[in-house]
Amino acid sequence: MIFLVEFNFRYVEVAVLLILLSVLGILLFEFRNMKELIRERLGINNETAKLKLQALERLTVFAERSGLKNLIGRVDSMNTSSASLHASLVETLKTEYEYNVSQQIYVSPEVWHAVTRLKDQNIYIINQIAGTLPPQATALDLGKRILEYSMNKDAELNVIVLDALRYEASKVIE
Repeated sequence: MIFLVEFNFRYVEVAVLLILLSVLGILLFEFRNMKELIRERLGINNETAKLKLQALERLTVFAERSGLKNLIGRVDSMNTSSASLHASLVETLKTEYEYNVSQQIYVSPEVWHAVTRLKDQNIYIINQIAGTLPPQATALDLGKRILEYSMNKDAELNVIVLDALRYEASKVIE
């Protein structure tokens, strides 16, 4: 009779263990589903990450192209007046910024603020340098002055913006 009681307890122990393992498996499955549902609702998925990375890539191109050195090299008005180059540089910055304005929905407000500050700061610098030149100055004079300014330490804000974009991209990739 003692053997029967022990035998029955072993079956009970095994049955309880199987039930516990089954419940644990079901709970793990449900938690995984809940995690995926939460990620979906928060918009965290591969498609969102791809869009954020694409936006960061476009803003990186903008930051590179908006650097004063790069901007001078790209604008083709060197054989004209200083005023003409001045207008071309400002227009180029504004146009490229407007082209990328939709990317702000994919990046943090801090990064977008940095991109906006880059555009505004470079327009301000171009305006200030152009304002120091005499009316008869050539585009070459303005280009030379802007390049001289950009050689100063910490003159190029685009380097800081590029660092911010890299940091934001590293957060998306992780």
